[in-house]
Amino acid sequence: EVTGFVLKRTMQRWGLNTYLYGPKDDLKHRLLWREVYSPEEEVQLRTLILEAQSRGLRFVYALSPGQDIVFSSACDLTLLKRKLRQVSDLGCQAFAVLFDDIDHSMCQADSEVFSSFAHAQVNVTNEIYRFLGEPPVFLFCPTEYCGSLCSPSVSKSPYLQTVGEDLLPNITVIWTGSKVISRKLSVECLAEVESVLQRPPLIWDNLHANDYDSRRLFLGPFKGREPQLRRHLRGLLLNPNCEFEANYIPLHTLGSWYRVGKEEQKVANALDECEECDYCPDRALSTALHDWMEELNQPLQAGEKHFDLVLCLYLLKEEREGRDGERKRLNPPSQANYQAPPSGGSRGQKTQGRVICSGKGLLSESQVRLLVGLHYLPHEHGPSAQKLLQDLTWLKSNCHLVSANTKKTPPQKVDEWRGRASRFLSLCEDIAQLHCSVVGGANRAVLYDLYPYVWDLRNTALMAKAFICWLGCGKTTGADLLGVESEPWVFKGGVSGEVQMLLPIGSSSELFSHPPPLFPTSRLYNIRPYHSKDKVTQGGQESSMAHPDIIGDRCLGPCLALCPEYSFILEDELGVCGCVLGILDVRSFAKRCQATWIPAMKDKYPPKGAYFDDLIQLMEEDQGEYPDSLLYHFPSQLRLDALPELVDISVSRTLLTALLNALKANGSQGVFCEVQPTDRQRLEFLTKLGFLEILRGEARSREGVVLGRLL
Repeated sequence: EVTGFVLKRTMQRWGLNTYLYGPKDDLKHRLLWREVYSPEEEVQLRTLILEAQSRGLRFVYALSPGQDIVFSSACDLTLLKRKLRQVSDLGCQAFAVLFDDIDHSMCQADSEVFSSFAHAQVNVTNEIYRFLGEPPVFLFCPTEYCGSLCSPSVSKSPYLQTVGEDLLPNITVIWTGSKVISRKLSVECLAEVESVLQRPPLIWDNLHANDYDSRRLFLGPFKGREPQLRRHLRGLLLNPNCEFEANYIPLHTLGSWYRVGKEEQKVANALDECEECDYCPDRALSTALHDWMEELNQPLQAGEKHFDLVLCLYLLKEEREGRDGERKRLNPPSQANYQAPPSGGSRGQKTQGRVICSGKGLLSESQVRLLVGLHYLPHEHGPSAQKLLQDLTWLKSNCHLVSANTKKTPPQKVDEWRGRASRFLSLCEDIAQLHCSVVGGANRAVLYDLYPYVWDLRNTALMAKAFICWLGCGKTTGADLLGVESEPWVFKGGVSGEVQMLLPIGSSSELFSHPPPLFPTSRLYNIRPYHSKDKVTQGGQESSMAHPDIIGDRCLGPCLALCPEYSFILEDELGVCGCVLGILDVRSFAKRCQATWIPAMKDKYPPKGAYFDDLIQLMEEDQGEYPDSLLYHFPSQLRLDALPELVDISVSRTLLTALLNALKANGSQGVFCEVQPTDRQRLEFLTKLGFLEILRGEARSREGVVLGRLL
């Protein structure tokens, strides 16, 4: 249901005059199109129609029978008439019949009656149009609704030629442009289709539609459409984002475009050039953003403005103008805890350079510009997104300047890399702060519409930041840094997807695709490589009674001492709250343990009682041998001894993925992890990340489950 508040505050304000009802979640719109509405549904639909009309808006009812209609069936035609007559009796005076995204083939019965698929569609559409009394607005969406779907081409398409010749002239044909999502629309590109259809088309514009990619959102301005188009169209329809709150700028700028077109038409005959009659997307964006700021910071609760998320809002010219015009436990309590050194802040205090985000605050204009720039348009990124991708690409391509294998690199080159890295990390921190502000903002309606996208990008930026920090430590050998190179927009996910594909394990989609937490949290996190100044704190009552370092030495010590470059630390506003450890080559690591670590532990914990007598034996078992058949495919290991317990489990996933990036970057082809069979939560956690069970109870003397995944 669309409330009067929505209709008045959005469509009327910006000159939008038509609302088309065609939601995918109304099963009686497409899948169950033959069924009439129940009395309760009639009441809702009538209310919607009358509400639109009371606001001076044309209500268009759309029906999509094309998936299973038998065009030659008198029964199907009767059911189609019955359905549309029911809607007409509710007060609707404008209709659309849609045959998009269906199979071109005809059933045997239709093939015996109609000479082509186009003839079948046109015949039924014309009959329905006459049955409804030839309403002033009647739309027809062809199966070939854009240039890329026409066979063999727009001008030579037999399907479009039949539509143009046989469809009644007052029926309007829908067209999306050269593509389903057209980057540009010009007068020239419409001339060909207008000639074939023998009428000006009505543009169904998918520029801001995001229903085809759950990770993309389009907040940029209406762009790439010349205002002069208005004189060559029956109308223009904007198919917006599924999320209502995301459509403020698209609809606002669409209204600006429409008004500029009207002014341009007024002065065209006088040949008067007026700067205000030129539509400028950037200028329209600034105006819309300024107006949106007030609404963004209003204390509006989710539910006060409700909008059917898959409806389309339209700008439609008057026909008379014609051609002229979740809280969940992830892991058991950590066996060892980390604490940052005094210079970096400790738990219980604010960490330098980061602030605690809590409560409801205001989104700043710079943050909203960042938000829009990161979620711009299908074929174009905003300035902030361009900068993010360009810097990440450059830093990755030039990481040899700070690599451990590089000698005698000119200092100015190193400074250039580190300066650009600093700017990249700063932008990642701005994204984290943006996420924090959206979660803590006063407008909860905006939060619940935009949160999944801001949260997804926050996680991706967190991971990219950790990767660049790791490169800056000079730990990479450059074995496998390139990730997947491709032209922009080939991969799904928008900016998040493109950043993902620049990382070494970017092609592993299961590491990046997961739902947002049930309970949004504004906590700020940071993932960074382990530093030698980090230290292990007291690990619990048992260890304090015997020796304060026992648990840390047993669980974390070998990795931190022998391969610290594969240890990543998780921090929140209060300090360090978790870590994940990795081993690049388990074979060589085991040899080094026996040669250096175990002797050091024997010196540190000399035999003096049963507890210490068994300690060294347990440490040796921890570093026990794994079968060659395992290590051949999975040479690396990860250890989850200190993963945190978080409301947002995606942070743990991001922490683990940061480690996998480092292992992959230095040549690892596979990684495994050993988990106790009773630890169901950790087993589930790894399984969702693409780990599969390899061994059970065969790896070492303990009964453990070994899970592995290829990188």
